[in-house]
Amino acid sequence: MRVGLLTREYPPDVYGGAGVHVEFLARELRDLVDLDVHCWGEGRAEGVLRHRPWPALDTANDALRTFSVDLAMTAALEGRELVHSHTWYANLAGHLGKLLYGIPHVMTAHSLEPLRPWKAEQLGGGYALSGWAERTAIEAADAVIAVSGAMREDILGCYPTLESAKVHVVHNGIDTTLYRPDPGTEALTRIGLDLDRPYVLFVGRITRQKGVPHLLRAVRDIDPAAQVVLCAGAPDTPEIDQEFRELFQELSGVRAGVHWIPQMLPRTDVIQLLTHAAVFVCPSVYEPLGIVNLEAMACGTPVVASRVGGIPEVVEHGVTGLLVDTEGPFEADLAAALDAVLADPQKARRMGEAGRERAVGEFGWDAVARRTVRLYREILKQG
Repeated sequence: MRVGLLTREYPPDVYGGAGVHVEFLARELRDLVDLDVHCWGEGRAEGVLRHRPWPALDTANDALRTFSVDLAMTAALEGRELVHSHTWYANLAGHLGKLLYGIPHVMTAHSLEPLRPWKAEQLGGGYALSGWAERTAIEAADAVIAVSGAMREDILGCYPTLESAKVHVVHNGIDTTLYRPDPGTEALTRIGLDLDRPYVLFVGRITRQKGVPHLLRAVRDIDPAAQVVLCAGAPDTPEIDQEFRELFQELSGVRAGVHWIPQMLPRTDVIQLLTHAAVFVCPSVYEPLGIVNLEAMACGTPVVASRVGGIPEVVEHGVTGLLVDTEGPFEADLAAALDAVLADPQKARRMGEAGRERAVGEFGWDAVARRTVRLYREILKQG
């Protein structure tokens, strides 16, 4: 089976959960199908073709630049039997490949443009184009993969003309041989953390979706013995970047031990940070699943997360962490949940152990890949 996998992010250029998903899915798919990966970037390697926006559009809206990559990807799909796209950045290429070559298009929905209105800050009028591309692709796709049950409901709610039988749930996965507790502390020392003080850890992009401003306000009054570590970069817009910087300065002025790491760290460093955190926090206001929570759990760390989207399908409240409702006093409740975990290290350790067990038992990438290939075969039989 000759499959074209389409994505914006692919190693070494991975900055979000969709990129992590494609990285590990592709690794497992290579043993099961004849796979070509099409992604953004320059150059090519065996099985990986990189495409860059057209130079004539260097100063154009990002949505138009994306469409130029989609056209290049489409042209390179000849000879594939099925195309599988990820995120709106590649969905249009999957749709055009379906039309041009008469092959099935499977798309994985990692998020939905109608549920991310703040993207208009980043894309301007391009947000109407990104929404159009997603809608066009999703309504014509032969199959749509939702990364959680909650995401499936969101898809059918946003796109009611889509046949429900076409929407399949295949959860995100985690490599628990890679993400596992690491006793080393070199990364913590290099960052300047006090190894005798617990710390709250956030890892994610500076976006409205990830709820970073809520977190910066919430941690102002948590246990003063706790450090706060923010692995936060890739701001969506100059405006949210400025907001983050102002809130960070305010937070640093009222408590000690606040660390901001704006650059992307090596995975080995992130794993050490996850391992030794007293608690990992995910304050997202929208999250179809949240791979980063699985990464924390696989490293044996309890999670405090917002009760949105697919997060409750990963974090079991009271067992592997605590869930906080975004309705009501979200920031105060987030702070209270963090303090509850910080105050009971023994319970936190039990939650971390349960999280590791859950990640290993239910979210392996090998199983995700097998379910995905099974869907490919079903679609090809129907054609």
